Amino acid sequence: MGDGGPVVSMFRRRGDRYVANFAVDEVRVLRKVASEVVGLLTDGFDHTDPVVCRLFPEAYPDDAAGTAEFRRYTEGDLKTAKIDQAGAILAALPDDGSGEVRLDAEAAEAWLRALNDARLAMGVRLEIKDGTDLGAELDDAVAADPTSSRVFQLSVYAYLGYLQESLLNALIE
Repeated sequence: MGDGGPVVSMFRRRGDRYVANFAVDEVRVLRKVASEVVGLLTDGFDHTDPVVCRLFPEAYPDDAAGTAEFRRYTEGDLKTAKIDQAGAILAALPDDGSGEVRLDAEAAEAWLRALNDARLAMGVRLEIKDGTDLGAELDDAVAADPTSSRVFQLSVYAYLGYLQESLLNALIE
């Protein structure tokens, strides 16, 4: 991600905190991804958007009225929670440049949920399915055009998965 090859941060447990050092490029990517999720859930909230459908699946796929009723009572709180979780990423990141992120257990849980939401959103846009071989997808994209936005997006998707896994592993240590 940066000069001289990618710098990939990893969360580690330090006492009751979960700590990672992020390079400038990582901070930028995380800030952009979290901001995009917030934008999707505020300005761009549209039930016909496949990403919104993925983040807010139908509670009762065979019962439109039941799903609408369920949404009426739960969607506002769920949307607020998802925005707050993305906000937890934005709040914990260094303001300018690289730096350390220290999360307590509650913030770490919010980060996990926000990273999951970001990956779900990106997965829909990139048309990644359960059986998709991400390495093969990335290889194909690089072969087609190494400078394409798809290569970058697949790399970010993989990075978010790695970061999510490192945080989850730190939490269960």
